[in-house]
Parts: sequence; C-alpha cells; structure tokens
Amino acid sequence: MSHLKIVNVVGARPQIIKSSAISRAIHNSFSESFTEILVHTGQHYDKELSAVFFDELELNKPDYNLGVGSATHGRQTSMMITGIEEVLMIEKPDCVIVYGDTNSTLAGALAASKLHFPVIHIEAGLRSFNKTMPEELNRIVSDHASTLLFAPTNAAFKNLMGEGFKPENSPPYTIDNPKIYLTGDIMYDNTLFFADLAERKKTAFLEQLHVQRNSFILVTIHRDLNTDDVQRLERIFTTLKDLAEEKEITFVMPLHPRTTISLRAKTEKLNNELLNCRYIKIMPPVSYLEMTLLEKNCRMIITDSGGVQKESHFFKKPCIVLRKETEWTELVKNGTATLVDADPEKIRSEFARYMQPGIDLQYPGFYGDGKAAEFILGEILLLFDNR
Repeated sequence: MSHLKIVNVVGARPQIIKSSAISRAIHNSFSESFTEILVHTGQHYDKELSAVFFDELELNKPDYNLGVGSATHGRQTSMMITGIEEVLMIEKPDCVIVYGDTNSTLAGALAASKLHFPVIHIEAGLRSFNKTMPEELNRIVSDHASTLLFAPTNAAFKNLMGEGFKPENSPPYTIDNPKIYLTGDIMYDNTLFFADLAERKKTAFLEQLHVQRNSFILVTIHRDLNTDDVQRLERIFTTLKDLAEEKEITFVMPLHPRTTISLRAKTEKLNNELLNCRYIKIMPPVSYLEMTLLEKNCRMIITDSGGVQKESHFFKKPCIVLRKETEWTELVKNGTATLVDADPEKIRSEFARYMQPGIDLQYPGFYGDGKAAEFILGEILLLFDNR
C-alpha cells in the first residue's frame, strides 16, 4: 500500500476544524499510510487562532502559516496562490486537499492543479445558484479543478452530475477524468467528537451566561449582506429585540466584529436598546467548543451562517435563516430550516411556528454516519493504488 504525503490547505477557523477530522482519522486509522502537511493561508487573521485554540480543540498546529490577511478578493487570492505554490514546490506532495468555498479553497485548487498535483475537494457540489456570491464562484472553479470530489449531501452530488461530472467514470482518475462521491459530511464527524469534548471542558460556560438548557435562542449574524446594509441590519435586530421582549425569552448573540461595528456606527439608538435589553446577551465571538455547547443546548437557532445551519440539524434544533437562499436545500425541504431573508413578518411567523409546544420536527440522517473522514482517506489511497 502507498505511503502518501498530503497537503491540507485551510484559511479560516471553520476550515481548520474541518481538516481536523482528516487529521484525527489519519492518527487513529491511517498513520502508516499518510504524512500530513497543514498549510494555513492566514486568510482570516483571528486572535482566537492562538496556541490555546489548537490545544483546547486538540488540533495539529499548521506547518506553514502564509499570513496573507485581509485584502481585496483579487489581491488576497493572488498572494495565497503565490504562497501555496512555493510550499508545493518545497513539499512535492502526492495530492492537495481543499475544503469548502473560501478564497483559500480557490487558491489551493488553482495552485495545485496548475502544478499538476491532484486536488481533493471536500464539500464539493454545494451550490446557492447565486453567482454574485464570491463563495459560489470559488466552489465552481474548485470543483472543476479537482480529481476527487466528495459531496456531503445528495443534493450536492446531483449538482455535480448537472455540471457534467459522471458517476460512472472508471480509474485511473485525473483532473480530466474525475471521480465524484456521496460521502456524508465531515462536519458531522467533528460534531460528534467536539460535542463530547465541549461537555467535558466547557460545562461551566452555560452557568456563567445564566442560561438554562433548551430555554434560549442562539443568534449569529456575520454576512456582509446583513451587516453592511443598514436597512437589513435594523429590520433584523429590531425584530429580534421585539420578539425577545414579547416572549420574555433570552437571545444569546455572539456577534462577529463586523456586526458589532456596524451596529455601533450605523444604528446607535438601536445598538443602545439592544445592549440595555434584559433578554438579549450580546458578546464577542465565542470559542468553537463554547459555540458547540450553545448549539447543543439552545431551543432554536437564528443565523446567516452556512455552517451553523448544518449544525442546527446535527443537534436537532429548528433554524431560521436570514438569507434568500441556502446551499443546504434539504433542510428547507425538510421543514427544519426556513429562509426568511430580512423580512420581519417572516421572521415572526417562523419564530412562532418553531416555538409551538409539541411541534413535531424530524431530523433525518442527511449527512452520513459520522465516518466521512475515514471513507475519504480510503478513497485517496485507492486513487494512488490504481495508478
């Protein structure tokens, strides 16, 4: 059997966490088969990405940190391509793994494919069908530069087929003869692991917040379409404040710095009202384990995050989505997530629906069995055994 060197390219906290499922599976089941090099582009400069972050989550620290930081899309992506290319020339891996849909994903896919290193795309096939979103372009280009594409859901797998990928392709697989898989979601692997870790390490966090399990609403808002548009920002937060006061239920809001800055700068009066509302707890971003604990123990989630929508399903919590579209269409069809955009009436009506006593919501196993990482590594080995 081959012994392979893989380069994992990540650029943000969620991707470091996604890559940890692969790292754990290598450590637990494939240590004889893989050597892993972790490259962090530094796309999101985040003071939380300290030694404490890696130690708390029991993660491998990056072998390379390119320190790219924030910039315009073109400048940031070009700096990342340059940095990743240099690493690949030094390391000469057998393949390169990219995750999701950030500029780091795009840079990793382009740098690797142009140097003829096979690209493995985890979370392939997700589509919002809105090409004004930079993430959508990143997804499409990364998929079409890949050799192995691991779709987390049936909908994602069908999207790839719709773009001309053929499930019946035979090995050897290449960028011109790629292989697509339905794997389940690597974040479900992580959720099972980190929920247990959070309960062990962070139980006191809920007590410090003075919230009871299953008795509060969790809110996360970070997308620029909601933070930079003052009308949307006001409509969303005014509606949430009114609901908190009317229903006398606590809303826990770990807010992205962009959201906090926008509230202060653009809606000073509303910001003061939120800070003075006894039912609203605004706080800086929380750690991943703290967020996991909040998701597991809240009554409902209101968010514009893609990842948090999925995690709501893992933890069997209804989810109100502050966007017009979602990549996780199966959740909307299932009735456990609802798209409300920034419409106060829709937010109110869906909130009321999900708060009904005895509401019967089902959470089917859309995202696999929690062993996606092992499956992915097994298929990467086969890729090279078939060459």
